[in-house]
Amino acid sequence: MKRSLPLLAAGLACAVLISPQVIRAQTFSDQQKTELGGIIREYLVSHPEVLQEAMAELEKRQTLAEAEKNKTAVKNNAATLFDSSHQVVVGNPQGDVTLVEFFDYNCGYCKRALSDMIDLMKDDGKLRVVLKEFPVLGPGSIEAAQVAVAARMQDKSGKKYLDFHQRLLGGRGPADRAHALAAAKDAGFDMTRIEKDSTSPEVKATIEENMKLAEQLGLNGTPSYVVGNEVVVGAVGLEALKDKVKTARCAVASC
Repeated sequence: MKRSLPLLAAGLACAVLISPQVIRAQTFSDQQKTELGGIIREYLVSHPEVLQEAMAELEKRQTLAEAEKNKTAVKNNAATLFDSSHQVVVGNPQGDVTLVEFFDYNCGYCKRALSDMIDLMKDDGKLRVVLKEFPVLGPGSIEAAQVAVAARMQDKSGKKYLDFHQRLLGGRGPADRAHALAAAKDAGFDMTRIEKDSTSPEVKATIEENMKLAEQLGLNGTPSYVVGNEVVVGAVGLEALKDKVKTARCAVASC
């Protein structure tokens, strides 16, 4: 038993870190278990790189599992995610790749990421962009989102909405109803209709749909994106978004 233990220890060392039941399931005597535990400890202390390798492999597997989970969630919610009647479409409506952004008007990272989305649309004439209000940062965010949905209801083309979106998200100070109404006025919307529509059932349905969709996708922050079948969390920057768009495009056509 002593001769085989070091080899067995090397094989079991990483597994023990993740699942101690591996040893308990074996038919070892108490003396053998004590000896094996000591050898494993000695092996790990002498070869700490094994721990790094084990954690790296664990992280890799978790990342792959999360990616597969996200792909399934995107597939199961594709109709609502990409073609809901409650959403705003900007960029090229007939684009070959769709980028969906979940945002909050009070999100500092969303403000910084605004230029990424604008530059991306300027550089890529085949990109379709869907904007979804995801007000998670308090009452002011909800008020701003309500006005934003009312603006969308008044502008099927998305062009005036995008103007409003840039004014409010790029403006100074916290976003709330007053700031959102001011942005809508500056963008040329019918303010009487905005006031009326902002409390309509359509606004409530839109925000509830976006919240439920975010939950289905496992989103817990803004900005969050869906590009093709991939979920991207955080303000990852222009170049990273370009890479995601390229990957999505290559998945449906040869590059």
